[in-house]
Amino acid sequence: MVKLDSIQTDLVLTNLDENGALSCLKAFRVAKLIGKEPKEIAQIAKDMNFKITNCELGVFGDLKFTDMNDDIYDMLKSNSNNSKIECQVAWKIAQEKNHSINKIGSTLKKSDLKVTKCQIGCFQEEENHGFVIATD
Repeated sequence: MVKLDSIQTDLVLTNLDENGALSCLKAFRVAKLIGKEPKEIAQIAKDMNFKITNCELGVFGDLKFTDMNDDIYDMLKSNSNNSKIECQVAWKIAQEKNHSINKIGSTLKKSDLKVTKCQIGCFQEEENHGFVIATD
């Protein structure tokens, strides 16, 4: 359980969408607003009983993605380990190579690469069992 004071709780609640959920992208903003680490947001969501939606890398949610980009795929693949790439690494590639996170997500969503180690704590890789989504 992550302890929040009333101001932090209000900041979280005012950033939920019309469905009472928090988008992945907004989760980073909320973490900064409330002075918590991004990886704590999934636990806060669980404690406060709301979902995190729309992973920018396409792991979960309803975001629309475009076509896979072969050049981006090659960059991601070269930074992967056994076809697994950490969330933070994918975001860093987007920043360093000046690609939109949606282009990175589109490529990941339509490729054989799997995202691991969610920066906001929504999923983790379990050995030989795939992924566990913490917000379900």
